[in-house]
Parts: sequence; C-alpha cells; structure tokens
Amino acid sequence: MRFYELTYLIKPDLSEEKARNLSEKINSFIQEEGGILDKSQKMATKKLGYPIKKETTILLKTLVFYLNPEGLENLEKKLKETTDILRFLFLSKKTPKTMAKISAEPKIVKKAKLKTKVELKEIEKTLEEILEE
Repeated sequence: MRFYELTYLIKPDLSEEKARNLSEKINSFIQEEGGILDKSQKMATKKLGYPIKKETTILLKTLVFYLNPEGLENLEKKLKETTDILRFLFLSKKTPKTMAKISAEPKIVKKAKLKTKVELKEIEKTLEEILEE
C-alpha cells in the first residue's frame, strides 16, 4: 500500500449537508477500493486567484490515506463521474515515520577522555630521555 494525499475542490453553491454527504461518499469510495483513511482536514471556503468552471470561490477538502496503486485508477474514475467536484489532485507521499521507529534508534554519544595537564618540566624530562637513547 502506498501513502496518498487527495485534495479536491467542490462547488460553493452546495449546502453544508450536501457537501458533508459528498465528503462521506468520497471516503466510502476510498474504503471500497481497500484504502485506509489516515487524516482528514475540515472543509474550508477559499477564494480562487482565477475562475475554475466559472466559479471564483470553492470548498476545499484534503484527505490523506493508504491505497494500492490499482485502486487509485478506479478511485480516479469515480471522482471524474461526480459532477459536484470541480477539480482534484492526487499526491504520492512518503510513508511517515512513527514515533516508535524514531525512539527505537537511540543515539550513542561517546564521552571524550579528559586530558590531564602536563607540566613543561615533565615534557622536557621525557624528551631528554628519548634523546639520550
């Protein structure tokens, strides 16, 4: 299974109840294809920089889910058939790291050995001993 993000734009003239029903319908499409929903953002109203199908404001919703690549094609067909969706975009994402994996790899910190200060006289003695040999 791969990790995907689906962002879709809905017509703003839909009532709140119809928009919620459409969102649940899309969630059921994902689950019918064997997908597992991970995250779902609240539906937000956004103003567009340019009109899409003569609409300047839209309802935006983003879903994050796991799905097999074969199921993605069928999901795309179902979304294209839905007339209330203006546009949609699938993004393939990297699988997120879980906290268990992160904490399982402890970092090993090596302690530096403390060097004792050596006096100049001791260094001179050792040098003289080496030179005498």
